[in-house]
Amino acid sequence: MFGRRVIYSSVSEITRKNVVDVLQNAMLIHSVNSSEIDYLYQYYRGNQPILQRVKAIRPEINNKIVENHAYEIVSFKTGYVFGEPIQYVRRSEDKDISEKITQLNEFMFAQDKAQKDKELAEWFYICGTAYRMILPNTISDESPFEIDTLDPRYAFVVYNNGFGKKPLMGVKYIKTDDGKMLYSIYTTTTYFEVEEDVVVKEEPHVLGDVPIIEYPANSARLGSFEIVLSLLDALNNTVSNRMDGIEQFVQAFMKFVNCDIDEEQFTALKEMGAIKIKGEPGNPADVDIVSKELNQTQVQVTKDDIYQMILIICGMPDRNRANRTTGDTGQAVILRDGWSAAESRARDTELAFKCSEKMFLRLALRIINIVHGFDLKLSDIDIKFTRNKTDNLLVKTQGLQNMLEAGIHPQIAITNSGLFSDPEQTYLDSLPYLKKWLTAKATSTPSNNKPNPEGVV
Repeated sequence: MFGRRVIYSSVSEITRKNVVDVLQNAMLIHSVNSSEIDYLYQYYRGNQPILQRVKAIRPEINNKIVENHAYEIVSFKTGYVFGEPIQYVRRSEDKDISEKITQLNEFMFAQDKAQKDKELAEWFYICGTAYRMILPNTISDESPFEIDTLDPRYAFVVYNNGFGKKPLMGVKYIKTDDGKMLYSIYTTTTYFEVEEDVVVKEEPHVLGDVPIIEYPANSARLGSFEIVLSLLDALNNTVSNRMDGIEQFVQAFMKFVNCDIDEEQFTALKEMGAIKIKGEPGNPADVDIVSKELNQTQVQVTKDDIYQMILIICGMPDRNRANRTTGDTGQAVILRDGWSAAESRARDTELAFKCSEKMFLRLALRIINIVHGFDLKLSDIDIKFTRNKTDNLLVKTQGLQNMLEAGIHPQIAITNSGLFSDPEQTYLDSLPYLKKWLTAKATSTPSNNKPNPEGVV
């Protein structure tokens, strides 16, 4: 498991003549990706290798315990980054487009985009990549387009291996009732349907782009827990062996020294809890339990070390030692307990997500502009992720006030305070209330042409 493979082709254009050949070559790579994605998805659901564990010694004591930290990692990262809906905000200073962007957000709300973003995030955190599809909406009037999150096991995008790595075609496929594979293929201008390596349908479309967009989690297309699979397996094995050790201690063998006992006597021993034995001179008889207790302290140290390493590698906050008491507060706790690492990983995900989201927005705007004549451009819109901005609220507000009093431009001060998800919009909306600081800054700035007879520096 080293991430998913990107599918490339050397052709410059997909036509009816070469679509089947490109599809066949792409399926060779996608089939490997699909099997790995399915393995990671099953792992996320709890179907992990420990459940197929075979124990050679005392096979009757064979605990198979799954500590599903893969689910924990994916659910935390999904909730942390996509717990609040992604908003489209005004990027330019033109206030006339604010109403249009508000309407764009309403269209996204009508399509339940927040929930579909969450589904998309779950997929790329599980397997490293995800796919979204957008098409004109011919059913409902609430939104001119409809969006869908595709299963990455049954969808992929083929890119040109030349400059820009532009998408050539997007593919999704299903298995029909009669057992045949039906491929739906979208290029920038044409829609194809291929069944049994034969093009059965071809029709043009006016979208001007491939309506299947890939959302990779990172350049290697690695899932969030894929890099710690061996550690997760080791943790499951440690916990299972630990339970085996406890069970084997409780169900220890009995040892009979210099005394014979048959099955009937042994049954009576188990029922009555006592036995009478007789030794011989020089050969004393004895009954004992063969047992060696597992050192639970050492096992716990090993378990904690493995879990701690999983958290560090995956950029997760440290909740393993939540009961400790220290004098640290505020930012010290955030740095110590790994929340800063979680935030840095989240920002890295945001950059990758925004790159694909712009491709999606370009298609959405094209459909909206045709239907409603909004004349919105991609450069007018910014994509904003909303997370909790109230941590260390007092420190941040004091920092904002200090910067304003020091003469820093309000726009720069608001941006660097870390209080607002959309500092640009906050600054524009707050301009009537910031006149005090803007006026103070303008009057306090000396003119280079003004004479200074007093010689005051």
